[in-house]
Amino acid sequence: MSRGSEGPTPGFLVWRLSMKWRVAVDRAVAPLGLTHAQYSLVASLHGMQHSGERPSQRRLADRTGLEPLYVSKLARALESAGLLERTRDPRDPRAVQLALTEQGREVTERAIKVVRGLLQQLMEPLGGLDGARAQEFTRDLTALLDAPLDPSRENETEQP
Repeated sequence: MSRGSEGPTPGFLVWRLSMKWRVAVDRAVAPLGLTHAQYSLVASLHGMQHSGERPSQRRLADRTGLEPLYVSKLARALESAGLLERTRDPRDPRAVQLALTEQGREVTERAIKVVRGLLQQLMEPLGGLDGARAQEFTRDLTALLDAPLDPSRENETEQP
């Protein structure tokens, strides 16, 4: 029996779910002038600022999983839109710190509410966002995200 007839692989399902989520968030935050990637950046920045942190672009890239160069591009666009400010880190002149502007906080808080509603809808089949199955699913996703992936390891096992 061929691998294709056994049904979708977990990797395929993760990819499909991530695409479904990205498209839904893109559509939901578009009226606020944001894309999914911009939302990921400002929502993460909002949370970090709420904890008293003024992160560098590098730190925000690490937090979001986005490439540092892409974070820099997004930050410039968000700065042009008046949603965040970029300043040099006084401790490291090579680093750029990010902070939401007042307008950026307002837009981000509205976007977070919209996306939280989407997340509630997504998690309904698992008993809702606060349900036991959703919490278990979150733990499983966290475990998968924490698992190292090394493409070169696969090549090692295929060689004689």
